[in-house]
Amino acid sequence: MTLNSADTAFEKLLAEHLPGHILKPSEPRYLEEPRGTFTGRPTLVARPETTEQVATVIRLAARQQVPVMPYGGGTGLVGGQISPEGPLPLILSLEKMDRIRAVHAEENVMICESGVILADVQKAATEARRLFPLSLAAEGTARIGGNLATNAGGTAVLRYGNTRDLCLGLEAVLPDGQVWHGLRRLRKDNTGYDLRHLLIGSEGTLGVITAAALKLFPQPEQTGTAIFVVKSPAAALSLLALARDRLGDLVTAFELISGRSFEFLAAELPQVRLPFEEAPAWSVLIEVGMVAGMSADDALTGLFEQGMDADLVSDGVIAQSAQQSDAFWSVRENIPIANKKVGAIVSSDVSLPLGAIAPFIEAGKERIARIGAFRINCFGHLGDGNLHYNVFPMPGRTKSEHLNQRADLQRAIHDLVHEYEGSFSAEHGVGRLKVEDLERYGDPAKLSAMRAIKAALDPLGIMNPGAVLRG
Repeated sequence: MTLNSADTAFEKLLAEHLPGHILKPSEPRYLEEPRGTFTGRPTLVARPETTEQVATVIRLAARQQVPVMPYGGGTGLVGGQISPEGPLPLILSLEKMDRIRAVHAEENVMICESGVILADVQKAATEARRLFPLSLAAEGTARIGGNLATNAGGTAVLRYGNTRDLCLGLEAVLPDGQVWHGLRRLRKDNTGYDLRHLLIGSEGTLGVITAAALKLFPQPEQTGTAIFVVKSPAAALSLLALARDRLGDLVTAFELISGRSFEFLAAELPQVRLPFEEAPAWSVLIEVGMVAGMSADDALTGLFEQGMDADLVSDGVIAQSAQQSDAFWSVRENIPIANKKVGAIVSSDVSLPLGAIAPFIEAGKERIARIGAFRINCFGHLGDGNLHYNVFPMPGRTKSEHLNQRADLQRAIHDLVHEYEGSFSAEHGVGRLKVEDLERYGDPAKLSAMRAIKAALDPLGIMNPGAVLRG
């Protein structure tokens, strides 16, 4: 059974079990995604408030064999939350499940529902004098359930790990409507297969995450931020190794910024204050979080001096206030916005072994040049090997003039990533956008196991069909 304008039986069934929680037609926000790559179709939206209501929706959908597409904050960039074709699904929005159930500050644990906005998770941790370190550009609208379902990354992965590393336990509704009560606060639990890690990163294809036990951390005693000019990506990587040798896990973020990023910011967002009068070809944004008795300014000054002695660094600015630190981060956070204004032909989210990053960047120029004349903006989370590798038209031209080359450009980038034993999806997931890439580059044994898991847990194929694995 699928949903369409002529079929109201399932709508009546849902309304009977969840009065006041069904929307039709769905609001435009449920049919759009940030990059405009996919457009959804009007359909029913269920907005349950409790886990049992979610279970009821899933049981009814399974009984009627209606596809279900879980929806968090709608900030995903690979189309996992949009269904442009195929059987019309029920949109299952978790936005009303937005309660923080408990904060166990002494245990460094928070229990919250999947619809809590990431910024609110961060705020609740701060109020408990703790830190929830997941940080990304969409944190004001992204919801923690979606972050878990996509295993979101962000700027602090170098120190704290991906979202999967920040989760101790889950509560979830499985495709047959059973509730898995795995919401435990244990650091050790070796009792068979780990369903938590199976569901994290599954993008709603194996079940619906309804709540999570999240790890909290002590707040750094002092935070320091700096931007250092480096001679090349290779020099940036050497500086990263030096920083880790000197400061260990006190290095929270290490972001690579290209001169092209500064060029686009100056042209498209002149209100953003840039740290240098003349844009350097390459620079790094560094953040450190110190423990009691240690000075962030001394740590960054010492790193700068040692970087200068090693001929890795040629200039730099260390933030002298919280406002200046925010200004530095504003530069990094506005790069994607400037990119969008310029208009990328291709936006890639890739990861590579650290030692392969510098040769990949050089080889990428040559691969792209084979296809035509383009501008490349390569930037990202250098500390964890995640690059955002974007290709733009030359000045005076628009991305629409190159749509016929988009597939060739994307293939060239992903082929090169594969050659360097990297991943075509670092932190955004597979969604619907990269299903073909997964089929092309994925390990055959892994794909076979994934399909077997999908068939075992979701034999009816109702959970987010078309995402991750071809429907």
